[in-house]
Amino acid sequence: MKNNLRLLRNPFPDVAAVCDRRALPAISGFFGAHRAPLQEAKFPRALAVAITALATLMSFTGCSSKVDSNAQPSSVTVSNVTLTAEQRQKIQFYTVAPSKFHKTTETTGTVDFDNDQATSVLAPFGGPVSKLLVNPGDKVKVGDPLAEVDSPDFAAAISAYRKALATAQTLRRVADMDKDLIQHSGVAQREEEQAQTDAANAEADRDAALQTLVSLNLDPQVIKDLQAGRPVSRPGGRINSPIAGTVVEKLITPGELLTAGTTPCFTVADLSRVWVMTQIFGTDLASVSVGDHAEVVSGIATNKFSGTVDNISALVNPDTRAVLVRVVVENPGDFLKKQMYVRVRIQARQESNGLLVPVSAILRDDVNLPFVYAMQPDGSFARRHVSLGYRTGDQYDIPDGLQAGDQIVTDGGLFVQFMQNQ
Repeated sequence: MKNNLRLLRNPFPDVAAVCDRRALPAISGFFGAHRAPLQEAKFPRALAVAITALATLMSFTGCSSKVDSNAQPSSVTVSNVTLTAEQRQKIQFYTVAPSKFHKTTETTGTVDFDNDQATSVLAPFGGPVSKLLVNPGDKVKVGDPLAEVDSPDFAAAISAYRKALATAQTLRRVADMDKDLIQHSGVAQREEEQAQTDAANAEADRDAALQTLVSLNLDPQVIKDLQAGRPVSRPGGRINSPIAGTVVEKLITPGELLTAGTTPCFTVADLSRVWVMTQIFGTDLASVSVGDHAEVVSGIATNKFSGTVDNISALVNPDTRAVLVRVVVENPGDFLKKQMYVRVRIQARQESNGLLVPVSAILRDDVNLPFVYAMQPDGSFARRHVSLGYRTGDQYDIPDGLQAGDQIVTDGGLFVQFMQNQ
């Protein structure tokens, strides 16, 4: 019976944890008033009465273990902050005013040769390489020899020129003789005309053979000896530099067999000026135009290089959705190397207008929205949510949320926020 009475006093021990505290005295009173009768009654009947009474009390006290999912959170209105004169002395203010600025786009890029001042030197003739005359890093001028090639093309070209030269000289003499004879009716008019035609054709073949020797970079003195009919030694072919610059690549080795017109031998580039290839995304593309000034930082020491935007691609990279922008950079001392990674800052020439505020004035609320503290007419400070636009240096452009003439807190905003949360 004692155990039964203990159960009757609290038949649902977990109910008290979820019920309103106001129901507990009523429940206790109910069981206290009916303790004696319950002791005399049978257990099942007493338990049924207790359960019925408890359910009735729970309905009146609004006991429930569930939370209304449709309940709306209460909106909390943040009140303005009023500071004492002593506290205001520790705060700095900034008066918002229209400002003019040049947008700066920061990105990364890679260094490449200026293709207007760099070339790949192809073998002008075939044959095995007999000797290399330069190494990577050597400075060369236009026409300087880079390598020697034992080429059979030279022998064939010299032989063809000698034949063409002799044929042209012979046919020219015949044509001149026929021209003299025609004046004395020694030959027919048709024969004289044919002789002039043959001489002209032979001279054309001679000039073509001479041009072949020139294209093979044959020594001019050897050509003069051939024209004079003097014997010449077997000449060696030389690969000469077509431009002035630096030998940046050597692609052949002694003994390698070259194919005329197809085998790349050297890369020569003028490194005094290079290209920096960078990618600009759509959000920044409107701020970049041809002719804008650019500053290139290599990240090595403190070297900075000045450049200019030279070209903006007409195509979008399908993989990155960015547009390729080329910056021409002066390279004193040949410091920038091909494939080097650099940082690029492009400053727009076009001037922009906006409301600039210091970065220190921007704070974040509980949901990470930016706001500032603006002074009110009564001297208090109120939160003003703002939209952050372009950032230039240590200032933000505010496209929405502030007006010219507003006074905002720039130094001490965290203190004002602390006072507001008290």
